[in-house]
Amino acid sequence: MHAILVAEDRSLVWSEVPDPVPAGDEILIDVHAAALNRADLMQRAGDYPPPPGWPEWMGLEVAGVVSHAPEQSRFAVGDPVCALLGGGGYAERVAVPASMVLPVPKGLSMVQAAAIPEAFATSYLNICIEAGLKAGETVLIQAGASGLGMAAIQLVKALGGTVMTTVSTDEKAAFVRGLGADIVVNRATDDLCSAMERQPVDIALDCIAGADLGRCLEKMAIGGRWIVIATMGGARTELDANIFFRRGLRLIGSTLRSRTPQMKAEILAGLERVLWGPFSAGTIRPVIHATLPIARAEEAHAILQNRENLGKVVLTVP
Repeated sequence: MHAILVAEDRSLVWSEVPDPVPAGDEILIDVHAAALNRADLMQRAGDYPPPPGWPEWMGLEVAGVVSHAPEQSRFAVGDPVCALLGGGGYAERVAVPASMVLPVPKGLSMVQAAAIPEAFATSYLNICIEAGLKAGETVLIQAGASGLGMAAIQLVKALGGTVMTTVSTDEKAAFVRGLGADIVVNRATDDLCSAMERQPVDIALDCIAGADLGRCLEKMAIGGRWIVIATMGGARTELDANIFFRRGLRLIGSTLRSRTPQMKAEILAGLERVLWGPFSAGTIRPVIHATLPIARAEEAHAILQNRENLGKVVLTVP
């Protein structure tokens, strides 16, 4: 089969690789679509290797058709599925533990289904499991126009929360309002800490971090939970440790990729239970910015690198 490999000069090359051989508990998927994530850019740069046992090539979420399933699996050959991966999605086929495979929600295309597992599982893990969102709470979602942002906004609204989110342009502000965001902070013109002083947040889902993290933490509601999943704005800040016990705050570091298969299975089961109905009903939707054939993976990566996307970028596999 073929997969996208990273050459020595960091270019992306559609190359011949060995076919995956599924283990006893794994499902083999013929990939129709693979969605991009910023983690792919980090892996391409050599900064984010896949967990042990996964292929060396990129790709954290796919949709396709089952070509092999173990006995007593809930899936059969020919079923349309989507899957969360530790890596290996930029390929014609991938072997995945059965517990990390989900049915394609009724009414969704392969491209739409490929955009679900990573972004929505990350949102569910952090907002529902790590932070324990309760109806009526306010959630800050950094980078609301990203693939993760669009998933998190819709999840919070579906569960009865209020959304504050950050963007970098007026166009992105309009986009996130269309997804249901209640308060939009344009980082180019507005001050996030001032917005939080007017409307304290109970939960923050933060892929930015940076120097302002410590200052903004002080504006959280009592009992607030600030979850850092990436440091796109920088890894250093200054914290006043007194605020943690005085205000009962929690600062949580979290990643999805390094979780055990058992934990990922729990996350995906919860995700299916909570969101598959709304997906099928059309009340929640994966937002697709662009769809490109996998041979144009370089162009797809450039869209993410330049932060041009409003929603997910998806590669289709012939």
